[in-house]
Amino acid sequence: MFWKFDLHSSSHIETLLERADLTLRELLDEDDVLQECKVLNRRLLDFLVQPPHMEALVTCVTEEPPAELDERLRYKYPSVSCEILTSDVSPITDALGEDEGLLRRLYGFLQGHGVLNPLLASFFSKVMGILINRKTDQIVGFLRKKDDFVSLLLRHIGTSAIMDLLLRLLTCVEQPGLRQDVFNWLNEEKIVQRLIEMIHPSKDDNQHSNASQSLCDIIRLSREQMMQIQDSPEPDQLLATLEKQETVEQLLANMLAGERDESVIVSGIQVLLTLLEPRRARSEAGGMGSFYCPLEGQLELGPLGSDGSACQASPSTLLALRGYLRDFHQLLIDPPKRPALQMSWGRLDPPLGNTRLQVVKLLGSSLGAGDPGLQEELLGLDALNTMLDLYFTYTYNNFLHAQLEVCLSTLLQAGAPPEDLQPPPDSPVVKHLLQKCRLVQRILSAWEENEETQATGGRRRGYMGHLTRIANALVQSAEKGPHVALVGQLLKELPEEEQEQWEKFVSGPLAETNKKNVVDLVNLHNLHSSSDDEENDLKEFNFPQEAVLQQAFVDYQMQQVTSAFIDHFGFNDEEFGEQEESVNAHFRQLKSAPFDRTGSLSFSLSADDDSPNSNLFEVCYKERIQQFDDDDSDGEDAWQEKELGYSRGAHSPRGPGTRPQPLRGVGRGLLFSGAARTPGFSLCPWEGSGG
Repeated sequence: MFWKFDLHSSSHIETLLERADLTLRELLDEDDVLQECKVLNRRLLDFLVQPPHMEALVTCVTEEPPAELDERLRYKYPSVSCEILTSDVSPITDALGEDEGLLRRLYGFLQGHGVLNPLLASFFSKVMGILINRKTDQIVGFLRKKDDFVSLLLRHIGTSAIMDLLLRLLTCVEQPGLRQDVFNWLNEEKIVQRLIEMIHPSKDDNQHSNASQSLCDIIRLSREQMMQIQDSPEPDQLLATLEKQETVEQLLANMLAGERDESVIVSGIQVLLTLLEPRRARSEAGGMGSFYCPLEGQLELGPLGSDGSACQASPSTLLALRGYLRDFHQLLIDPPKRPALQMSWGRLDPPLGNTRLQVVKLLGSSLGAGDPGLQEELLGLDALNTMLDLYFTYTYNNFLHAQLEVCLSTLLQAGAPPEDLQPPPDSPVVKHLLQKCRLVQRILSAWEENEETQATGGRRRGYMGHLTRIANALVQSAEKGPHVALVGQLLKELPEEEQEQWEKFVSGPLAETNKKNVVDLVNLHNLHSSSDDEENDLKEFNFPQEAVLQQAFVDYQMQQVTSAFIDHFGFNDEEFGEQEESVNAHFRQLKSAPFDRTGSLSFSLSADDDSPNSNLFEVCYKERIQQFDDDDSDGEDAWQEKELGYSRGAHSPRGPGTRPQPLRGVGRGLLFSGAARTPGFSLCPWEGSGG
């Protein structure tokens, strides 16, 4: 190996470290400086942790590089400095975390009045994150002494890296007691109320989005920690503040009072949806970790718990929402103005917009929460009808279709009977769906219109897949579930003609569509052997006999005949007996099988000189093989059958007691016509002996 000869190259850093005038900039120019740090190069670490060099590294991370530098090299030194400071090497982390002067210089980055450089902000956040994780006591104590820390965070919350720093402060403190102190400290600083103030039309879109995301993270993290530490001596103060009715009302007032701003409304709805998420373990929901968090964009409607009942959402959030349901419903009818869109299928004016999509998700979650007062308010506003109108109006908006499908399916299955198996009271939501919303008639009408459109060469409507699932949910609710009796009664109350149409639709088009949509992974019908298929496939092909024979001769001609051929050719007495016994045993096994196919095996061997096969063989080898007419030839027929003997001095590997075997069948008679090859029978004599 190459290392035996000491061919590996030593790091150039070792050579540089020999110099007394080495500068930090020269060291940062080396490509392997970070690697040498991580392998704990002692001389390199001693050089880096010197106070002037640590101060220079922090300065590179926090100060804007000169504008006159080449753009490709401008952020090289800040990037390398950040990687060194966050390399998780104890001497560097200790030198940084235990020097308050370096911490003050690092903290000074937040005190800038202008907009932060996003790249430098990411370096700063990364360095602070490693300090919070590794030097928790020191960095938390340092930050708590800074009265303006939370204000500075909120001033720059529009920068995503600063939002990440807040998240690191909430997640990277591992000690339960210290983590609770951090949460209490942030609650005393009123960080929740101040984040809600950032979701206001007077702020920019980045501040709306990042403040909303920070609040969502606080809710989920706090609930997760409550699930993990159920015997905590005191409640989570941040979560308690967020779930207060007055806090939610403050958020709703910012969203809906005054000018309607789409960014504010969408960001605020994200916080409300997070508050309405069911409180249950992630393991129960099939998710990761210990608390459930739905995927982005997926509606979560107070799903059924282990007993079939809906999981309880935040009561204070539902109570605060009641006073603003009319405003949200009005947003569905009169959303913020948006310009028309030119789609591939035509002009869309007005577009659905993100505002109405998020409002549909919010109203669907509110209905699924199971609060009777809130449901009554929504049914009085006829919000479900408005949502269904949007479903059929925006034919190709599958985001909207998915939300309505989940909403209706959940409402049809919500409210499972309690343990005493007494039927639940009639659901006003189900009644409203089938009577006032005319769900059955809408499904039948939309299905018929789609079939007419497709019959004239038009496109299939984009909501048909979700409409199929909605129809299936309605059929299933009539067969099983908490509202079997109610749904069955409401279907019977339909006009007779509509009842017949629904029954024909369920047994006809819907059943056919479901059958097409079912993937049959294993077809248990008509199982048969694959060998039968191969035989049937081969029967469809007719191979010319002459071509087959020519190919057989080419294969025969290509066989290698080496000097050891004679030694290994044929059988001795014992080997021949073993082969014969193997053949007989195989035939006995076939005969004892459940299906005896030995009677159908037929083959014929012909050694007749006048047979058509032998004539074809003669033609093939005369065309392929030149005659042996050279001067040295003794005139013997190369194809004449003869026995091969051994001289006394010849060495034979067979051992005593064996005798040389003649070459059998090497000649014109070695052909078969229409024969099935059976075990133990070989086309060429050396095939059976392994030659």
